[in-house]
Amino acid sequence: MNEFDPAALDCLAALADEQGFERAAQRLSITQSAVSQRLRSLEAQVGQPLVVRSRPLRLTEAGKVLLRFARQLQALRVDVARELGERVAPQSRLAIAVNADSLATWVLPALDGLVQQGLREGYGLELVVDDQDFTHDSLRQGAVLGCVSTVAEALQGCRVQPLGVMRYVAVASPRFLAEQLPAGLHAGNFADTPFLVFNRKDDTQSQWVSQAFGVRAPRLRERFVPSSEAYARAAVMGWGVGVAPEIQVRGLVAAGQLAVLRPEIGVDVALYWHQWQLQGRDALLDRIGRALAEGARQALG
Repeated sequence: MNEFDPAALDCLAALADEQGFERAAQRLSITQSAVSQRLRSLEAQVGQPLVVRSRPLRLTEAGKVLLRFARQLQALRVDVARELGERVAPQSRLAIAVNADSLATWVLPALDGLVQQGLREGYGLELVVDDQDFTHDSLRQGAVLGCVSTVAEALQGCRVQPLGVMRYVAVASPRFLAEQLPAGLHAGNFADTPFLVFNRKDDTQSQWVSQAFGVRAPRLRERFVPSSEAYARAAVMGWGVGVAPEIQVRGLVAAGQLAVLRPEIGVDVALYWHQWQLQGRDALLDRIGRALAEGARQALG
């Protein structure tokens, strides 16, 4: 098979990110017809469609395979430019996937040094947010070059590094406890108690109830709050019982705004950093991994 045109691969990556031809063209500073022409050329070379022309646009399985290589090529170009002391192309972005709770607590401080360096050198980090049990899918599909995940096994062509354990505890506001749970939370009333849930992928609350009361697959009254920061605020406001990272609610507990229920019970979530293995001296992706490992060590212990 002939070598792929890097410009065409950049078009595929932009289409995957922007999910449409108009925004992809704007990102690459070319016309929509140029995007279409480069995509058709790439599809002709592969011999099969790479995108489903829907709204939003989606990649085919073949498109996802090529996307992985397009991402890796972009990362290698960033590394080459850095080593040669050249400014990176302005549209260069390295995407990594993280879970919302890590993003809200320890990821931003961990990556701040690299982001500041990127502002000076021209590259950017793009953060894709998903549940920690699903970020691995983004890596497999080529949407990102690395991810923070609960999956311990590495994909072929990737390497994995343990980050630490994020402990989740059950919390509620003192007012909520006094008004709704004067006798405490127990096996007889948990099913009638509202629990705050991040989204429909989130089963941390069920895991906590199973540990606390020995109930398999408990049915809960769920109140969805799909933001880590808003989730903690909702618990403080007395919307229900939350099961949140201990490092996120530590200050609120110390200030008396939240109380921990059954402190001896916690859900421990082991986190891992996965990344594609790219060749190169001091590759940027390797530096991201080291920064995340150090940040997790400081935050999670």
